[in-house]
Amino acid sequence: MSYKKPVYYMPSNEDLRLEKLRDYQILDTHSEDAFDKIALMASQVFNCPSSFITFVDEKRAFLKSNLSSLPINEVEREGTLASIAILNDEVTLFNNTLDHPELVDSTFVKGEDGVRFYAGAPIKSPEGYNVGVISVADSVPREATAQQIDMLKTLAKIIVDKLENRLRYRKSIESQINLMNIALHEIKNPLASISLANDVIRKDIATAPRMTDMIKSSVGIMQKRLANLLTQSELEEKDMTLSIEEIDVKDMFTRLLNNFELLAGRKKQVIELHCEDTLPKLEGDKSKISDVLHNLLSNAIKYSYHNTSIKVSAREAGNYMHIEVKDEGQGLNFDDIQKLFNKFAKLSSKPTGKETSNGLGLSISKSFIELHRGNIYAMSPGKDKGTTFIVSLPLKFVRTNDIETVAEFNS
Repeated sequence: MSYKKPVYYMPSNEDLRLEKLRDYQILDTHSEDAFDKIALMASQVFNCPSSFITFVDEKRAFLKSNLSSLPINEVEREGTLASIAILNDEVTLFNNTLDHPELVDSTFVKGEDGVRFYAGAPIKSPEGYNVGVISVADSVPREATAQQIDMLKTLAKIIVDKLENRLRYRKSIESQINLMNIALHEIKNPLASISLANDVIRKDIATAPRMTDMIKSSVGIMQKRLANLLTQSELEEKDMTLSIEEIDVKDMFTRLLNNFELLAGRKKQVIELHCEDTLPKLEGDKSKISDVLHNLLSNAIKYSYHNTSIKVSAREAGNYMHIEVKDEGQGLNFDDIQKLFNKFAKLSSKPTGKETSNGLGLSISKSFIELHRGNIYAMSPGKDKGTTFIVSLPLKFVRTNDIETVAEFNS
């Protein structure tokens, strides 16, 4: 191919390309027999003494496989032939680099034993990002046949398949870990209710009928959530669907407040509910939205001081349902708000009643709300000035081809 040195050596999609490269987690890894065998095949196909599998990072080229006399595993990106090869979707071919004046100043070209022949096929991700190159090189000029070029392309595809398989496997493992963490989070509050109800029964037997109903309800919640998680585990990489139905939000809140009455009472907190009787019904997955509201109320109790109020409200706002949970707790600083919905985020606020937290609840809640094409965010005037969580959900769930929205869960 004819080659003209570009003004810039950066692909137009550089940021996305680098993001995909880092997803593969291949940089700075040890040499592996599997990759070395692929590089060896390239060397044998071209009958060349040197072959490389190179991944081009922001400022360097990392040699995952280096079958040459060079005792290195990375070089500066600038001036490398790999940095040129990732600019092309086809094989970059130099039969004689000295025929290209723009290359003669390259560290790898100049000198008696410099690269004269070079062929490099881009390692292209399924999204179309050239993350690296499989290449062969020689210190003497050569010609390449169409069959050799095709073989180099095939080897590049094999590398991509290997990278993608590893990525899928890693995500599968991460998904299972997430499911385990979610399970721990989901059963924590029902277990707390059961423990508290048991303490009350021991002190006041007259409350037994009411407390046993609460225990039964909490056990039922645990069983349902664990069953849902087991189902999701079986689906693994498949999309999670929503079970859409009409939801009476006021009734949902009333039930939740009944469940939290004991926990709030322990800290002498008062939960106020503000919902109009004319509030329209909401279309959504009742179980998941209930989980979100359960988590927001639980956090409000957990991070608020004793003898404070928690205000819960819901109102219609155009085509949306606007839900707020406002507390008089420790509030959030700027850094807290920036990482609030990240998994395992460590915030400045601490539970005020020696409760525990694993930092997963808000991350899960955000996933559930986004599945409904809604939004969740938080506002706080500052530390010790309380926090307000706002959830905005479309009143009517938008369907696509009569199938509920699906989305990959915590991928």
